[in-house]
Parts: sequence; C-alpha cells; structure tokens
Amino acid sequence: MDQKNHAAYKRVAGGVCLCVLGIILTAGLWPFHVPTNQVEWLKNEDGLQFGRHGSVVTSGAIRGNSPTYASATLEIWLEPAHVESGGTILSFDGSTHPGEPFSLHQKGNSFGIRLNNVDPQGVSRTALFYVDRVSQKNPLFVTIVLDSQGASVYINGVLAGGSWLSRTWNDLTGRIVLGNSPTADDSWAGKILGLAVYQRELTASQIAADYANWTSTGHPVPATDRDAAALYLFDERGGKVVHNRLDPATDFTIPAHYFVLHPGFLVAPWKAYHPTWSYWQDVGVNIAGFVPLGFCVVAYLSLTRAIKHPAATTVILGFFTSLSIELLQVLLPTRDSDITDLITNTLGTVIGVMVYRSSICQALLTKAKVAIARTNLSGVGVRSPR
Repeated sequence: MDQKNHAAYKRVAGGVCLCVLGIILTAGLWPFHVPTNQVEWLKNEDGLQFGRHGSVVTSGAIRGNSPTYASATLEIWLEPAHVESGGTILSFDGSTHPGEPFSLHQKGNSFGIRLNNVDPQGVSRTALFYVDRVSQKNPLFVTIVLDSQGASVYINGVLAGGSWLSRTWNDLTGRIVLGNSPTADDSWAGKILGLAVYQRELTASQIAADYANWTSTGHPVPATDRDAAALYLFDERGGKVVHNRLDPATDFTIPAHYFVLHPGFLVAPWKAYHPTWSYWQDVGVNIAGFVPLGFCVVAYLSLTRAIKHPAATTVILGFFTSLSIELLQVLLPTRDSDITDLITNTLGTVIGVMVYRSSICQALLTKAKVAIARTNLSGVGVRSPR
C-alpha cells in the first residue's frame, strides 16, 4: 500500500472509530440529564398521578411499636395507567426487618409482593409471589395482611391469594418510596389515591368495610382503635407535601427531579442477575454494542505503526470506555451501573478484535484494498490537449 492510500485508509478508520464511540456514549448515557419528576396532583379528585419517571418518598421512617412477631396490614388505593405496564408501586427502605425490604410490584395484569423471611437458623430468604389477573379492575383497593402464618392479599375487599412465609410487623417499617424502587430505575405509572399502614392484622370484615368506605368517602373507617401508623388521603391537591394524618414526621415529599434513593454503584453480577428473557437480551445488546468498537479501533491502531500491540490496546480502551460509562451512570437515575455491563462490553470489544484478525476478514479487507487501488489507478490517465 502506497503512503497516500495508507493515509486515506487511516483517516477513514479514525472517522469511523469516532462515530462508533459517539453512538456508544449516546446509548450508554442518554438522556444526559436527570428528568423532571413526573408526579402531579389529580384534577378535581384526590390523588397523585405518576408518569414515566415519577417517585416520592417519606421524609422520615415509620417505626414499629409492636412486638417482633406482631402482625401488620397495608392498604393502598391505586389505578395503574395501563393493564400491561409494570414497575415498583411501593417499597419500604431501611426496614428494621433483615433482608430485602417489603415491596409491591405490577407486572402486566398481575401484582407481585416481595417478602423476606428469616428461618430458625437465621438465614434470610426472599420470596416473590404474584396475584394474577387483577390490574384490569380500576381503581383497585389492595390490602396485604402480614402475620406469623404468612401474607394474605385482598383485592377490592375479597381474598385473592397468599403466601405461607412467616411474617413480622418489622416488614412495614422504614421510609416509604412510592412509584419506584429505592435501589434501581423501576418506575411505575398510574394513580395513587390512598395509603394506610396498621400495626395489626385487619379481619376480613374490617377490610370489606374499609373498601366500602374508601369507595364512598375516599378514606377508610376511622382508625382510632386499629394501631394505625400511617394514613395518607392525598387530598391536598397541591404543593410538594402529602401529609400523614397520624405522624407529620413521615409526610411524603415530592422532589422536583426524578430520583433513585440508593442508586447502585458497579453492582456485582450475582446481584444484578435475573432469570428473565429481558436480562439475557440486555447481555446480548451489551456484547454486540461493543463489537464494532473493537473492530474499528484495532483496524485504526493497526494502521498506526507507533502502536506495538494494537489488539491489547484496543481491549484496554474498550474496558475503560465501558468503565467511564458505568461511573457516569451513577449520576443518572434512569440508568443502572453494574459490573455485568463492564464484563459484557469488554467481551464485545474482544470479539470485535477477533473478528478483525480472523483470516476471513483479513482476506476480505485485502481484496477491498486491491479493488480500491485498481480503481484509483484506472482513473489516472493522460489528458488530451484541447
């Protein structure tokens, strides 16, 4: 290859590298800013509307006054935005109960309840069970009763399902996060119309009475004799505070910007792993996304004779590019920072290098260079005089 063609190939390879790098940075860091918190008061009715990126949190933690193995009840009046939507509706952060915090999720037309149990040997185990085919009924009055025998879920005053793990009141302690997970971007869209937390088990008749009362008046039966810890009626219809009628220290605050309370920082692979198809799709995308970077960078560095080990240098650059993205993602609540992405991105870079150095690819590149050189030569001719 003559010097002129070599310089031209080098410029093209450098330009392609910059384009690929720009695409990767855009995909990894979009939207480059913290979104506005999409939480607003409903018009002409009590409640909050949660959009695509919306979350609120109590200013203080709900404390348990009951014995360790006492029962508890949570009531929430809600309306999902879509039958097939998903996300974390509610979670307790900083619970005095060990293990994963109690949380309520939507997955399509089902509700999932995450519970934590400590067995007699002191081993903490987390379970997630679903109550199916319920979210098409709007609005929904969901009641979750926790006692020493397990958890029972009522939908609109009627028993719909349950789990048989031993429960404790301490599950329903800590700060409450609505509309999102405390540790990851898992926002839920819909309306929250009411919320109550009790330090005791409500009976089936009490739950049915509460459903009837919420439906007709917008609030439960007066809770003076129920050991209530929190009651949010969402009837302020303005401002940045949702008041707990029983304890102002645990009022909800509505921040100006969307947030994740405890964003993950380079989360370990075994913690980020989920046995779902979407997880493996993300793994495939993260690998495939860095293959072009590995291919283009090693091609460019191979043309730069000052680099003695272009393949190793390319892999190192791919690693640090991915690391930079993961570090910056900590500042963006819509992105997740974990080591799995770092590993898969670096693997994609390695695959790109291997593809470039393969015999088939080198043969194709050689043919392309010869064809371009012949085209350039055939275009050179002697101009006839005018």
